[in-house]
Amino acid sequence: MLIVEYTRTSPPRSVRVMYAQGIVALFPYLEDPSSQNGYDHYYDPERGSGYLAWRLKTIQRKAAEERGPAVSRSPKVGGPGHGRTRPFTADQVLTDEEVESAIAVLRHTADEYTIREKMKVTFSYRHAMVNDNDKSAEVFSVFPRFLDTPGLIEQDFRLMFGEQTANNFLERWPTTFKAKVIKESHGLVPSTDLLDLMRNAETSTEVENGWDSDMSTIILLLHLLPPSAQGRKRPGKISASHAVDHLIKFQKTGTSVQQHLDTISQSSQPYLLAQGPTKSSITSFFIAIDKHALPCKATSAVGALDELFKAHYVFCTSYSPVLNNFFTFLQTTIYSIDVGETKETPRIAELRVRMVR
Repeated sequence: MLIVEYTRTSPPRSVRVMYAQGIVALFPYLEDPSSQNGYDHYYDPERGSGYLAWRLKTIQRKAAEERGPAVSRSPKVGGPGHGRTRPFTADQVLTDEEVESAIAVLRHTADEYTIREKMKVTFSYRHAMVNDNDKSAEVFSVFPRFLDTPGLIEQDFRLMFGEQTANNFLERWPTTFKAKVIKESHGLVPSTDLLDLMRNAETSTEVENGWDSDMSTIILLLHLLPPSAQGRKRPGKISASHAVDHLIKFQKTGTSVQQHLDTISQSSQPYLLAQGPTKSSITSFFIAIDKHALPCKATSAVGALDELFKAHYVFCTSYSPVLNNFFTFLQTTIYSIDVGETKETPRIAELRVRMVR
């Protein structure tokens, strides 16, 4: 009724709020406990966003093409890649001379304990570096231990956010979210790829073709949160199946990692490179970023995805546009980072409501 009544005019904020309140009042399980009012995914009165606002804009645009584009409010900017300084837990501040000395040690030592300690005390310097557009590209030449010492991404992330946030995904995904992702995927329109993923996700044994149970479930979440359209001037919306290639690539054991890196673009966003005899039997993961391959400490799909997500924050790198919905869901719903400060699509908020209940 709201949509039909206001196809040529803009309903007042009070009307939009009333309808949003009415939806969650009639259907309490659609209320979002993570939002300020519980109905913000239908209509956020502070920012004029939400499903109702989105739907009105879509219909009004089609009904009145002659009108100019509406002026939108400033979007939320939570998440990585925005150059915002964050509090961190490193307890030692070094002078410039001490930083230079620590960096010199890092370039030559092979002792893992020394590497971790020197990386910890140089965290403040490195954090400022990756937030500086003129210096961020040099991070792997200044701190080359990222290229041969697994676990350093995890250490920096813990210095940024603390233990609880760092543990959220590994604790909550297997116990809560994996089963719910599989359950929700049964409501998707079936396709050959989707049915294969669901079958692999629900098995506890090794499969002949395709990814193992954990990675199949992760890819199912991408199907639940497919890429949004990129706008009129950009290529149209791509499918979730094609978006998978922006999340993970498979390489058979014995294939040259460097050869793979030579084929990628300098500007490509971070993604996982998985090596093994088959997709269902991965022996090692790497994070491909800026034509470098950073070894993951984890050997499981869940652990590798955890490291990939954290790499975005450690290196101040924005999400790939086609994976923005996917990573934003992980960020706000599972890691609980920048909740209420990050721009979300109605689909992200809707899926969160369905999964946290």
